[in-house]
Amino acid sequence: MRRPGKSSPAKLSADSQRLVMLSQATVLSSSRLEEQSWERHLDGLVQKMLKGGNQDGIEAALDELFKEQSAAYDVLMDALEAGSESCRIEYEGVSYDALLIAMPILAWTRFNIASGAIAPDMIATLSAHLYAHVLASGARMAMAPTLFSIDQLPRSHVETLTLTQRLAHAAVKQESLKASGKAPETAPFLADTRYLLAAVAVPAGAPLFHWQSELNLNDRNLALEQWRNQATPNIARLLPGCGIELLLPEAYYIACREADKLIRPASIRAAAHYLTHTLGALPAELGAAIGGFSEAPEDGRVDEYRIGFTLRNEPEVIYGVVWPLYGEEDDENRAAATDAAGRPMTAIEYAGKTPIEQIVGLLQAAGITKIKLHDERFVLEYCDDCGAPLYPDMEAELVHAEMPEDAPAGPGHLH
Repeated sequence: MRRPGKSSPAKLSADSQRLVMLSQATVLSSSRLEEQSWERHLDGLVQKMLKGGNQDGIEAALDELFKEQSAAYDVLMDALEAGSESCRIEYEGVSYDALLIAMPILAWTRFNIASGAIAPDMIATLSAHLYAHVLASGARMAMAPTLFSIDQLPRSHVETLTLTQRLAHAAVKQESLKASGKAPETAPFLADTRYLLAAVAVPAGAPLFHWQSELNLNDRNLALEQWRNQATPNIARLLPGCGIELLLPEAYYIACREADKLIRPASIRAAAHYLTHTLGALPAELGAAIGGFSEAPEDGRVDEYRIGFTLRNEPEVIYGVVWPLYGEEDDENRAAATDAAGRPMTAIEYAGKTPIEQIVGLLQAAGITKIKLHDERFVLEYCDDCGAPLYPDMEAELVHAEMPEDAPAGPGHLH
């Protein structure tokens, strides 16, 4: 289940209350016809609030449903995502459906990961590869001339719709775009995601992607393979000094969530690589302490895991990685928090479950064998001075990650 981004006022406006009720009614539908009827009303209200810039009212409704009505919350979130990443445009007497798509790039390095403006000739080259291998015949597309970091993406559904409409109008008119003003600074990570964004527009009801045309799902894999083969050498020029992996271009929110999940393994591998090379240590000389963190540890839920890296025979945490949980992973971990008798599961029992299994496996594959899984659940705590996450050490104390004083300077953060 996806969580709302911020807290909202307790009192709901009339539109917020109606969002809540329409989402509840959709869940309670007893037929597909009834469900579709409620969805049309919900979509109409979502469009009204998005176009009116009423993000606070949207957040209030999400917060209200998130408390105890997860199914209705997901209905509303799906409607908001669909309503902000797509739109319909009339141009020269033709109705076009437009979709905002993201092309995620996983990147890892010991240095800095670039972001920012992209030259017009590179936009033209990447657009040609999209037309050739990903988009349906007859689609129109406009790509934003920016390589985005996650800090530079739209921060709300209202902002996402604004970007969708801007790119969509450029797509149907076949216009090129200029980069926006100065983008927000992005934190330096050893492993991070970069995004290319574009709007794809087609006559209403026509297919958007190549694999829709023949209804051959294997074409998705072929499209990804061809996109990687053709676009990787070009994108590598935008990210010098980085290892990269391209993901399938697809609808904005789905693509971003997939990238969020897949960057986590790269973060652990990048951390191990960075520490061994920076400190001149063998992987076997490193240790890792893993703790489950939650806003409400008493509920047994895990919101994220934090991995504190140490030198094998030293107590200090020298680096840290955060492994956030997404969507259905929340429910899996909530279910796995107790055994059949309701007894809290130990770290040893947890070791065979995802995502702990993935984390331990990645550490072991990197050559780190001293691994401590803490049984207790920790409260999400951060440094009062700099806001950095606190990580567990081998003794289950939450501490600031600090590189040794004589270590060479490098990027300051990991996911």
